[in-house]
Amino acid sequence: MRRLFAVVGLEVRGLHEAAYLVAIFAFLSQMLALVRDRLLAGTFGAGSTLDIYYAAFRVPDFLFATVASLLSLYALMPTLSRLEEESENTMMSFMRQMLLLFFVGMGLVSGFVFIFAPQILALLAPGFVHGTPEYSQLLLLTRVLLLQPILLGASNILANLTQMRHRFLLYSISPLLYNIGIIIGIVALYPHMGIMGLGLGVVLGAALHALIQVPFFTQEPRGARMPLSQALRHLREVLALSIPRTLALASTQISLVALVAIASYFAKGSITIFSFAYNLQAVPLTIIGVSYSVAAFPTLARLYAKRENGALVTYIEAAIRHILFWSIPATIFVIVLRAQLVRVILGAGVFDWTATKLTAAALALFIISLAAQNLTLLISRAYYAAGNSRKPLYFGIADIVVSIGSALALAGLFHKYLFVRMFVESLLRVDSVAGGTTVLMLALGYALGSTAEAIIAFIYFVKDFSIPLARIGRLTFQSLSASIIGGTVAYWVLAFTGTFVNMNKVFGVFAQGFAAGVVGLAVVAVLLHLLGNEELPEIWRALRQRFMRTERVALEPTDIESAT
Repeated sequence: MRRLFAVVGLEVRGLHEAAYLVAIFAFLSQMLALVRDRLLAGTFGAGSTLDIYYAAFRVPDFLFATVASLLSLYALMPTLSRLEEESENTMMSFMRQMLLLFFVGMGLVSGFVFIFAPQILALLAPGFVHGTPEYSQLLLLTRVLLLQPILLGASNILANLTQMRHRFLLYSISPLLYNIGIIIGIVALYPHMGIMGLGLGVVLGAALHALIQVPFFTQEPRGARMPLSQALRHLREVLALSIPRTLALASTQISLVALVAIASYFAKGSITIFSFAYNLQAVPLTIIGVSYSVAAFPTLARLYAKRENGALVTYIEAAIRHILFWSIPATIFVIVLRAQLVRVILGAGVFDWTATKLTAAALALFIISLAAQNLTLLISRAYYAAGNSRKPLYFGIADIVVSIGSALALAGLFHKYLFVRMFVESLLRVDSVAGGTTVLMLALGYALGSTAEAIIAFIYFVKDFSIPLARIGRLTFQSLSASIIGGTVAYWVLAFTGTFVNMNKVFGVFAQGFAAGVVGLAVVAVLLHLLGNEELPEIWRALRQRFMRTERVALEPTDIESAT
């Protein structure tokens, strides 16, 4: 057991080493998430049960993004980093007091929401009629899920210590356990407890997410308790940073709450289609954007605290290039292979071809903002590391306005003008679907909001941090041109292999998509090599350093220099 804890608590300090380690476990977590979604799709289909399930998440997810995030990782870490310079005991004493404060505050808020849940749901899910069986299930599930933000919020506080110690393996295992808990709820609890079992599975996953970090937290030294006056002074510093940051983080949840509320008025299954497509686009978002931003944040905070501006800029520029390196081809290939991806991942049981087509179309619209969302994650964390949480808030407000406004406008145009609806349905190949296509406008609205946020954020970011654009521009051209050509080749392979495989079987669909993806990506790799791409050898070095042990990288400055 001690050896297991030593492995889980392994420190990883290199940017690319840490990013790829987080990415690998993010990939595993997302694979479990896809297993989860396949079980949900195959069991319930795109119908009322999953509409209830996904609508019930809006309240606890909103609480997590707002109240629970006031003492989150990115708000606490700058203060904890400064306190660590003074004393380990001082830092840990403050962290323990913040954990106690969180449980008290979050418990009170969750209790209030539990009591007034009917009134809250009337605003957030107006399409569910009060007094119906569906509404009763929604109310029950929402109340059960109120435990989720408490447990995930506590885990987020513990994650400060996990990241400060560079325990990225430990940090990466938590999401795996979260999805395992949800799967247990679907497979083992739902058959005996109904929709309550689905909720308890989520709570179990959230508990596992937090508990795995507890043993390492308890091993830290316990010194004298920080005086209350000093703790309150530091708390004010944290809240001054976290309140704008929390509101910025809440922008995504506000947009999702509004879009789900709108979807509750659409055809049955619209919330499910929207949620499945959103979850699928979150796979590359988590593997790429979250991995790099998580890996980069501790070093960004440390470099800014030490006023090493040159190293900070180089570190950020390297992270941006590698995010774009992966995001651009991922976008192209998801669009080309969207139908194969959805059918293989979700096409089971009662999840029919109509639901597959609609989900694939929504996924294509969501994924066009992948690079934008990934860049926004990094940009926001760079500002948080610098102690500036106001600008990400402004960027998030732009996201809310554009997302909701464009979704409403597009849905209106979609209904009013037949030409618009026929054009969109034909372009996304859902013209044969009888109804339910209006939900696609919500996905497009979300993508437009994310893109607008990223454009505004990047303009200010380049100016504020003096980011050089030459290498970023060269990488963008190389990756985009190679990906378009590779995507075109993948499309030709799809058309060619479609005549040889049985498209009515999951294996046939998988074989078609796999062949197209492999050939297309091989073309992209060859073209990037011919174009003299810098990122390919950097990635190879990072993989060798981490997994082949040809070289150990221990210091962040070395990582920065090797990335130039």
